[in-house]
Amino acid sequence: MDSATSELPTHRTPLRDTAETGLKIVVVGGFGVGKTTLVRSVSEIRPLNTEEVMTQAGVGVDETDGVAAKTTTTVAFDFGRISLNDRMVLYLFGAPGQERFWFLWDRLFSGTLGAVVLVDTRRMDDSWYAIDRLEHHGTPFVVAVNRFDDDGARYSLEEIRQALALPAHVPMVDCDARVRASGKDVLITLVNHLHDLATAKEATL
Repeated sequence: MDSATSELPTHRTPLRDTAETGLKIVVVGGFGVGKTTLVRSVSEIRPLNTEEVMTQAGVGVDETDGVAAKTTTTVAFDFGRISLNDRMVLYLFGAPGQERFWFLWDRLFSGTLGAVVLVDTRRMDDSWYAIDRLEHHGTPFVVAVNRFDDDGARYSLEEIRQALALPAHVPMVDCDARVRASGKDVLITLVNHLHDLATAKEATL
C-alpha cells in the first residue's frame, strides 16, 4: 500500500439543498493505520487535516514499528464530508492514533452515532484501545482491515475476528483506504449496521 498515492476526487461537491440528515462518524485506529488517508479519499470537500511533520522529539514516544517511512502525524483530528444520497450526509472525524493524543478521543466520541475501526494486521495490538473505548461508550462500530502492499501474512477476516475477540454481530470488511469506492463501501457498511441496530431496537419497544 505504501507505494501508491490516495485516489482523490477530481472535484469538490457542494452540500445538496435536499440534505436533511447529518450523521457524525469517527474513524479510529492505531498510529499510521490509514485514518487520514481514508478521510481524504472519500471526502467530497477539501478535508481539514491537522498533520505535522514528525521530529526527533517523538523518538521513543511514538511507536513507529511497521511504519518507519511515515513522516507526518495527525495532532488533533481530520475532518471530511460525504453525501451517501440526496438526503443523508456523513461528517467524518479521524482521530489521532498515538497514545499521547488519546485524551482527545472522548471529546470526538461526543454525539457520534457510529465508528470505523481501521486495522493494520502488521500492528494488530494497536486496535485494542480503539475497540475498548468504543465498547465503553456504547458506540456501534464496524472493523475495516486496511490491506497494505507489504503485508505478507494476509490473515482472513475470520482469523482477525478471532484475534480481536470480536463478537459475531460486529461487521468486518476488507478495504484499501486510498481508494474512494473502497472507503465508501466501508461507510455504507457502517450505515447499514446502524440501521439494523435501530430497526432491532424499535422491534423490542
